[in-house]
Amino acid sequence: MMAADSGVSVLENEDKSPKIPEKKKTEFDVVIIGAGPSGYTAGIYCSRAGYDTLILSGILPGGQLVNTTEVENYPGFEKGIMGPDLMIEMRKQTQRMGTTIIDDEAVDVDFRSSTFKILTGSEEYEGRAVIIATGANPRKLGLEGEKTFAGKGVSYCATCDGPFFRNQELIVVGGGDSAIEEATFLTKFATRVHLVHRRKELRASKVMQERAFNNEKIKFHWDSEVINIKGDQKMQQAVIKNIKTNEETALDVGGLFVAIGHQPNTKLFKNQIDLDDEDYIILKNKTQTNIEGVFAAGDVHDRTYRQAITAAGFGCMAAIDVDKYLTENS
Repeated sequence: MMAADSGVSVLENEDKSPKIPEKKKTEFDVVIIGAGPSGYTAGIYCSRAGYDTLILSGILPGGQLVNTTEVENYPGFEKGIMGPDLMIEMRKQTQRMGTTIIDDEAVDVDFRSSTFKILTGSEEYEGRAVIIATGANPRKLGLEGEKTFAGKGVSYCATCDGPFFRNQELIVVGGGDSAIEEATFLTKFATRVHLVHRRKELRASKVMQERAFNNEKIKFHWDSEVINIKGDQKMQQAVIKNIKTNEETALDVGGLFVAIGHQPNTKLFKNQIDLDDEDYIILKNKTQTNIEGVFAAGDVHDRTYRQAITAAGFGCMAAIDVDKYLTENS
């Protein structure tokens, strides 16, 4: 038998009270600022250790590797892997471990209390521990061709990309230890390396200078700068200019390596943690900064190696140090 009609429609019986939006989670055990190899690796280790972990990826999730092409020297990939693909795989693995990843940029931090605060443009997050993994960016020449041929002849890492330029002439821009190291390394692959420097003398250490001067494959271009980069699908030529005589010279080269330094992404942390005279984070004990509970990993403190694999290693180290810190302070 059918029930009697009450005269009230089903829709009228529905709960029409306003739904309260679910509150966004803002408190975590660990907050990681940055999502390159160091940040993702730290996330994997922290989450596997059972900590509620957040990664704020910043404006460029994946760090510098998303702007690279083929990566041949990261273990586990016999045939190499494209930089963006490597970062996608790392991100997926980190999420599978349970890490929360939010594609937002930290705009301010407050490390003055035991619960650390990290602010984005839309939210405030709190963490019992923080890992800074914001990386560093290579300083650029500022040429339009530098953007056009990034990953197509223009590089900022000889160790990463040198083997792709076998039997070609190359340019290295710079005059410090890094530039000399890169030029010397590239002579293993290049037929000739043109070192272009704005001054008449190098800033590199005497030992490094002697090594370069004694290398027959390195040709020096003093008081000079690169003013143009040309090519079709890939870089094929660079124009250098003597800044004293204004003489311009076109060099047919397959690649240009910029070695004029890096800028660590630490502006956010000034007056909060200790930085050196080049704004790299100073580590006090292993991966810990001068503030207990705040750690750093990767290029943000590493001015020596600057490789994806070493950044990942530092991320692992920072996560283990965080585990010890939280265990002792629980």
